[in-house]
Amino acid sequence: MRIGDFEIGKGKTFIIAELSANHNGSLEIAKETVRAAKRAGADCIKLQTYKADTITLDVKNDQFKIKHGTAWDGRYLFDLYEEAHLPWDWHKPLFETAKEEGLICFSSPFDFTAIDLLETFDVPAYKIASYEITDIPLIEYAASKGKPIIISTGIAEVEDIELALDACRRQNNNDIILLKCTSAYPTDPNEANLSAIATIADKFNVTPGFSDHTLGIVAPVMSIAYGATVIEKHFILDKSEGGVDSHFSLDEKEFKEMVDAVRLAEKMVGVNKFVTNDKMKGQRDFSRSLYISADVKSGDVVTKENIKSVRPGFGLHPKYYKEALGKTFVVDAAKGTPLSLDMFK
Repeated sequence: MRIGDFEIGKGKTFIIAELSANHNGSLEIAKETVRAAKRAGADCIKLQTYKADTITLDVKNDQFKIKHGTAWDGRYLFDLYEEAHLPWDWHKPLFETAKEEGLICFSSPFDFTAIDLLETFDVPAYKIASYEITDIPLIEYAASKGKPIIISTGIAEVEDIELALDACRRQNNNDIILLKCTSAYPTDPNEANLSAIATIADKFNVTPGFSDHTLGIVAPVMSIAYGATVIEKHFILDKSEGGVDSHFSLDEKEFKEMVDAVRLAEKMVGVNKFVTNDKMKGQRDFSRSLYISADVKSGDVVTKENIKSVRPGFGLHPKYYKEALGKTFVVDAAKGTPLSLDMFK
């Protein structure tokens, strides 16, 4: 599966910098954030495409008020999204900036009109946000465009995931990436559950990834060992400027540290089998083997006083130690001679 010019799952993790609301209402901040993402080593910058009235209703009752122990508690959904949304006329300059920087750029659409807008930019993929995994018509419409579909599983039960996958496959779209995600901002380390990344690949037969809301970089780096081929992390230009998503986003320095650590982790993971390369084989010279530990004459009995398991590894394998004891030497040999099977009987 390819997203733009990036081949997913071929040894290099696809790292997405999520702009989200970290533009703080300024197109120039948004454009500089794209440039900073490139400097930090991201492969992709991701936007969110919605308007307050395409994602919720302007209703001021208790059902539309946030009250779940988040940084946004007490705010009404419409007001939060009105502040956080990316103006639609900013999309063109941001796509252009991403292209100038050599960054892949796509977005999370939140309704059909958002997909229609994004199609005008020939986006290489669509991302379905965690809370939209139950919006089957939206998923079907996105999948119908024939682009890879990335779906976060933050609030999902197994049935939700299966319905979302079925929606894609009904559109003959099998280029699906499921991101393990916890919809808590920030996510407590006890709730990260990275082991589920491997479950995603096995249970659903799709490409697994990780959308991270924990603080710091430990979780995304660890996700590599569990099979994540895509990592998404919120990115901000300057935390001191604040903003609705600033408290769980990485700045340029932190994001670069994450990218560097992920690239190192990729090298460390290797393959799921025991491999001995030429360098490692050479190191076997320093392993244990059986040596003559005292001068012996032909006819002497082999004892623990005249043979010993020592380094280096040019003598007989130590597995023969007990078999050799009590046998009789048939040669003269000096201390330091590697033992061999033809030296005793």
